[in-house]
Amino acid sequence: IITERQINMRNIGKKIVSAFLTVLMLSACAVQAGAVSVKEITAPSAILVEAETGKVLFEKDCHQVRACASITKVMTMLLVMEAIEDGKINMKDNITASAHAASMGGSDIWLEEGEVMSVHDLIKATAVASANDAAVALAEEVAGSEDAFVEKMNEKAKSLGMKETTFKNCNGLDEEGHLTSAYDVAVMSRELIKHKKIFEFTSIWMDNLRGGKTQIVNTNKLLKTYKGITGLKTGTTSQAGSCISATAQRDGLTLVAVVLGSTGGKERFTDAAALLDYGFANYCIYTPVFKEDIPEISVKNGMQPNLKAAANISGSFVIEKGRSKEVTYRLNVKKEVEAPVNKGDKVGTLTFYIGKDKLREYPVVASHIVDKMTFSSVFAMLLQCFAAL
Repeated sequence: IITERQINMRNIGKKIVSAFLTVLMLSACAVQAGAVSVKEITAPSAILVEAETGKVLFEKDCHQVRACASITKVMTMLLVMEAIEDGKINMKDNITASAHAASMGGSDIWLEEGEVMSVHDLIKATAVASANDAAVALAEEVAGSEDAFVEKMNEKAKSLGMKETTFKNCNGLDEEGHLTSAYDVAVMSRELIKHKKIFEFTSIWMDNLRGGKTQIVNTNKLLKTYKGITGLKTGTTSQAGSCISATAQRDGLTLVAVVLGSTGGKERFTDAAALLDYGFANYCIYTPVFKEDIPEISVKNGMQPNLKAAANISGSFVIEKGRSKEVTYRLNVKKEVEAPVNKGDKVGTLTFYIGKDKLREYPVVASHIVDKMTFSSVFAMLLQCFAAL
């Protein structure tokens, strides 16, 4: 005979076991969402960075030099967007396709020599359909020839500190010596997305050209499956394998995940999604606040004895979730400066940390002008004093 007490004990036991299993399941889910290992990323080279600061959140052989296929077009689109902002070309300008542009193979929109298409539509074709012919047509419009444009690409890469990159063409077709790295791809991707208008193209899933006669579908399948995805560019060739530079934004945090050399399209999207998941699960944006009065700085040989200064805090930075209370700062300001001092001159730094890890440094700048003391300036000041008596 089972007593009521035994029944109650069994029920309590079941509840304890059930609760224990629930905790285990939640823990497993947390580990799965919150961590990613090098082994889980099947691609030979990958990186995850926060877009604003470039902070590296994950990397796997990110400096390995590799082909990158149509990821090349990130740099092509960057130079085109810069040319538009500089007024060299306009979105509404029409471009006539050259024989060279029309001869491109691989992904294209079947441009014919002499065909006319707007800059807007050629950018759309480049971003959405990864059209090699469209990329060349844009390059020729900006620089006069593809070769001249490629020189500009390499100059830009050098100016951005892309030490592992050499471009040989503007579209990413396999060519000896046309190489980059996942790290460098992240650098140029961050630079491209500073031009917010590019998202109007990279976020398109399906569209058309030639008045609806040509339909184009984005090669970035994450646009259909990943929350917050904004772009950016895929690439596939026999030498490069399957590649992607994926950008996404959630709660103000923008991430760039680069995957190079995957064995297939499915694998590159899985790896990119895993990297983005890791970033969004573990990091957040922190907006620094500094309201303290900065001590006045002595000015040597100045018309004023002291200088007021302020911390020039602009932009946020990324930290691990749950660690905001650990953020500290260190103010380092000069005790004395030499006149003359211009408004905005750097006179110190305000640096934020978690432990010993430096998060971001902001300049402390002069709040006003202090002229240098000269005989004529002192004499003029004395005259003003006498005039006031």
